Amino acid sequence: MKILLAEDEISLSNALKKILEQHHYIVDVVYDGRSAVEYAECTNYDLIVLDVMLPKLNGFDAVREIRKKTIHSPILILTARTAVSDKVLGLNFGADDYMTKPFDTEELLARVAALTRRKGNVILDKITFKDLSLNINSAILSCGNESVQLRHKEFEVIKILMYNPTMTVTTESLIVNVWGTDSEATDNNVEVYISFLRKKLKYLHSKVSIKKISRLGYRMEENQC
Repeated sequence: MKILLAEDEISLSNALKKILEQHHYIVDVVYDGRSAVEYAECTNYDLIVLDVMLPKLNGFDAVREIRKKTIHSPILILTARTAVSDKVLGLNFGADDYMTKPFDTEELLARVAALTRRKGNVILDKITFKDLSLNINSAILSCGNESVQLRHKEFEVIKILMYNPTMTVTTESLIVNVWGTDSEATDNNVEVYISFLRKKLKYLHSKVSIKKISRLGYRMEENQC
């Protein structure tokens, strides 16, 4: 199951991402409402979790924009606001559920499970793209009869790329989701692991390559014969 988390409070965002990943969810993180809408357009998420007080576009408006684009992913709103009118507003804009901060972790997980269950509650153990297959549990990347064991950060990088095969994943997004917001990782760190992965793709004789999009990020493509 793949979740989009939009929360601008860094410590809370990091904590929520860790909790959800410990329960086998794949989590993309953004820090403003505009990015949340853009990510929701490019990827079919099983759940979108939005804070209300987001920069650039608040959570309510982000929900409205997402629904205007006929995106039907379940949406859970998180907020410090307690007024009933705010809850009604969020639900009227198209949210499916609403939680008030602070909240209990077990309750959050229960609500996440309930919302994702509406889409089948199947936790994938494998991602595929073209001739590649990535086992989520073992971090083994395969192509045909060949396979290779990935190191942790190699696995995290290619997992994000394979889950977003139709979009260019920004270098900033890779740093945030693989190294964390508090790390000192730079574009060079990302480039090093992209290089490792390219060597493994070559070893596997895959037709897939990782293309660098200048000043933006990376995208997976199938080489044309």
